[in-house]
Amino acid sequence: MERFISVCLWFTLVLYLILRVAGNAEVDVLNALKANMADPNNVMQSWNPTLVNPCTWHHVTCNDENSVTRLDLQNANLSGQLVPQLGQLPNLQYLELYGSNISGIIPEELGNLTNLVSLDLYLNNLSGGIPTTLGKLTKLRVLRLNNNSLTGTIPASLTTVMTLQVLDLSNNQLVGDIPVNGSFTLFHSGSFSNNKLNNPPPASPTSSGNSVIGAIFGGVFAGALLLFSVPAIIFARRHSRKRQDLLSKDPEYHLGQLKRFSLHELQAATDYFSNKHVVGSGGSGRVYKGHLVDGSLVAIKRLKQGYTHGGMRQFQTEVEMVSMAVHRNLLRLRGFCMTATERLLVYPFMVNGSVRSCLRERPESQAPLDWGSADILSDEEFEAVVGDFGLAKLMDYKNTHVTTAVRGTMGHIAPEYLSSGRASEKTDVFGYGIMLLELITGQKAVDLARLANDDVMLLDWVEGLLKGKKLETLVDSDLQGNYIKEEVEQLIRVALLCTQSTPVGRPKMAEVVRMLDGDGLAERWEDWQKKKMFHQEFSNTRHPNVNWIITDSTSRILPDELSGPSS
Repeated sequence: MERFISVCLWFTLVLYLILRVAGNAEVDVLNALKANMADPNNVMQSWNPTLVNPCTWHHVTCNDENSVTRLDLQNANLSGQLVPQLGQLPNLQYLELYGSNISGIIPEELGNLTNLVSLDLYLNNLSGGIPTTLGKLTKLRVLRLNNNSLTGTIPASLTTVMTLQVLDLSNNQLVGDIPVNGSFTLFHSGSFSNNKLNNPPPASPTSSGNSVIGAIFGGVFAGALLLFSVPAIIFARRHSRKRQDLLSKDPEYHLGQLKRFSLHELQAATDYFSNKHVVGSGGSGRVYKGHLVDGSLVAIKRLKQGYTHGGMRQFQTEVEMVSMAVHRNLLRLRGFCMTATERLLVYPFMVNGSVRSCLRERPESQAPLDWGSADILSDEEFEAVVGDFGLAKLMDYKNTHVTTAVRGTMGHIAPEYLSSGRASEKTDVFGYGIMLLELITGQKAVDLARLANDDVMLLDWVEGLLKGKKLETLVDSDLQGNYIKEEVEQLIRVALLCTQSTPVGRPKMAEVVRMLDGDGLAERWEDWQKKKMFHQEFSNTRHPNVNWIITDSTSRILPDELSGPSS
């Protein structure tokens, strides 16, 4: 028996050692790179050589088999030389080491990275020639070696990489002729500028002829694409599982115009979600201002853990549905990111902030946006754009009777949502009514400065002034009386109808639009006033022998039934 136990222990030890050696192969590669680099910003501090695999390290991405697929150390201020061991990462797809002070040569062993899709080594101090072995990278789409000190000629082997779509060799010391065959026919002189090359791609009649032929071919191809697009869509839907596999493996995969960003891409854009980039926060999460590699500004909403339900596939489907809502006054969803622990949404950044920030100017040091309570943003032309549209789709409220947390900003939350966690179209109507009151009064939805009068909530403050018929006090003083009294009164009536305590009494948004146009407002207001008077008289009636229990008639109504179908 003892011998059997000894054999089992020996076998377990051998198996552990085998797995550890296999797992450490890629760890050894990355540690060789770390050992060869000066790292003043400690970006590789988490690279622990004792771990079996490097998938938990910062700036390293792995696939499901714990093999490295992405190495992104851009703008890291590294100095040192690249190591030939990098060629021993068999599943590496993205090698991003640009924007540092890396010197020395480009190892020819990089030609062994047969799965490499993008090689970005630009903005360094690399010297020597471009390895001819890069011609073996049959999946390479992006090659950027610009702004180095590379010498020698351009290898003809690169023209055989027919997958190449982006090429930038500018601002080096390359000499000789520029290849004009193979994949290089796609690239113009800008890809080779500021070198010592003999012949930039000519703009000759032959080239013009090729352009015409290319244009004709492009037109034919576009027509064929259009012809087959409908069956292609049907085919794609029938193969959604394959599509999901592709989505999870390729961060550059696009859903129509909706891009899936990698987590590292958004981490780099926000300095790893640094607090200095926070521009707003709300019930659903924080919003960060980000700078993408292409120079564009984006707003990145990082959803709180537990905010979304279901798996990655469900989240992707719901995000895709939200992105289909296109309107000039809706903030367009540009892309998203999803991992096992993160859900992020990427929007264009609205440089003029929110309507709220326009109403109440604030110091530069304070956040100009609060998407939790000010979802009406202003684009470059100061045209209103609604943010956070469709986020409720990402809340699976039908699968639970009680939500774990109420999401929203105090003052904008409808009473039924605050008490039960149930949301509906009428919940949004309440928020719209509060927003109208903010526009009219210039006041915050919740303001402790009104505490002395027991009017911390804006709705209470407005109702109190209306009882005293103090319209002039209610309207924003910055208007200095420059408004039409009748129009303000109509807006206030619409706002109060939208902010009734029970959802069944509130109008649908389609009705709100008609009332803003003057259709049906007077009738609806008069009807509501009669009901209020009746309830007030009823509540004033004394019933000494009866304990009245007033229940909310909507307490057993599902969220969808509160408002009925949208119109």
